[in-house]
Amino acid sequence: MSVANIKHCGEVVRVADDKVWVRMTVNSACSGCHARAVCGVDESKDKIVEVATSDAAAYSVGESVEVALESRSVGAKSVFLAYVVPFFVLLIVLVGLTVFGVSEGVAALSAIVGVGLYYVVLWLMNSKIEKTIKFIITKQTK
Repeated sequence: MSVANIKHCGEVVRVADDKVWVRMTVNSACSGCHARAVCGVDESKDKIVEVATSDAAAYSVGESVEVALESRSVGAKSVFLAYVVPFFVLLIVLVGLTVFGVSEGVAALSAIVGVGLYYVVLWLMNSKIEKTIKFIITKQTK
């Protein structure tokens, strides 16, 4: 099991059965930029992550922890599913319909609908995809 470099510190907000909920403040890439206050793009969001662990009883609310992804391939898989596949769906539908003589407007609209349907299918498969993403939780040492 290789742990990726994607790690975030957070605070335990809830513990139940074999799950720990951790609140993390996730900063965008703009957080390190000198001009972030001027451009107004700087964003920082609180996210709550549910971490399944058999050692949940060892954690308590308010405790500082570190959460990491279990596998390096999760990021690449997410990019592939969210950006690469829909691009090819769009391209295949657009070119395919154009080759078969459908007008460009109808082909473009159909391609957009095709991408929308892809995202609906992706959303319906959320629970299956969610099972492939595993988090590891560790107590922070001071």
